[in-house]
Amino acid sequence: MRRLARLCLPFCVFAALLAFEAYACTQSDAQTGLPNPAPLPANAASIHGTVKSTDGTDYEAARVELELGGGPPTFQETDDEGTFTFKNLPAGTFELVVSSNGFETQKVAGVLDTGQALEINTITLPVANAATEIRVSAESQEELAQEQVNVEEKQRVLGVIPNYYVSYDRDPLPLTTRQKFQLAWKTEIDPVSFALAGAIAGVEQAHNALSGYGQGAQGYGKRFGANYADGFVGTMVGNAILPSWFKQDPRYFYKGTGSVVSRAAYAIANSVICKGDNARWQPNYSAIIGGLAAGGIANLYYPASSRSGVTVSFENLGIGTAGTGVQNLFQEFLVRKFTPRLRRTSSSNSH
Repeated sequence: MRRLARLCLPFCVFAALLAFEAYACTQSDAQTGLPNPAPLPANAASIHGTVKSTDGTDYEAARVELELGGGPPTFQETDDEGTFTFKNLPAGTFELVVSSNGFETQKVAGVLDTGQALEINTITLPVANAATEIRVSAESQEELAQEQVNVEEKQRVLGVIPNYYVSYDRDPLPLTTRQKFQLAWKTEIDPVSFALAGAIAGVEQAHNALSGYGQGAQGYGKRFGANYADGFVGTMVGNAILPSWFKQDPRYFYKGTGSVVSRAAYAIANSVICKGDNARWQPNYSAIIGGLAAGGIANLYYPASSRSGVTVSFENLGIGTAGTGVQNLFQEFLVRKFTPRLRRTSSSNSH
């Protein structure tokens, strides 16, 4: 019951996000009855293109500058699919300049005809060798990894819910033991972790779960403490202690490219596999053993009537693994839309 409650509450938040997005789409459709904006000129042209890195990955947040017909330049940044679009353009000669720190600037020039919808072939940004050498000599791998961790610690869904254990970086570096404990500690002292423990304790008190704790303020305090201890122990053991011991990375690495089926398979598989500190995929011993260990430790502070045996511990592990798979699907397809865009780390630009 307690394991289900901890899993269900985040899923309720994600479901609310889905409902919010559906509502926004409905509101957009409802506005079709409003007066239409002034139509674009019949001779308006446009330029559309895609920017990728040399490994074929869509390049987000690359700077695209357009100079057209001798007029002042206009600027855009590529979206999360690496695309850019300039609309409502007059005819004339143009030049596109695509740039990003640590990469060689690319230029595309041509002539835009009246009313033309010009599709630019994929623009590839190669790494600038000089910038790479300077960057690597200036900062150690650990310092670059710390920069990535600092970015992850600012990730919050809707600006509120911590989303620390997801890496959106194209070139993620392995975490040191200190950094693994840093992420775990940061998670557990976050106000949202205390609020979540308090909310679950309130639900348990209303249903008299863990009845050995009794009712009243004392009973609520014990339930709150048990819930917070569950989260603290689970995070520390499964995301810091064991990953340090097995040299595994506790984060989910956002894929973001490929077909829906391949991304879904990747997300589900990540509930039982993980990246090692050597960047190789391997069974997620940290999560599996950590789930069992956390259940066993919980028996030390649960009331005697609510302590679970070995069978229940394995059942809870199965529920937790399935819940992680569902959570990963949300991460892969939904959560990023509600997580404010953060700056790219310099390691992305230097490797």
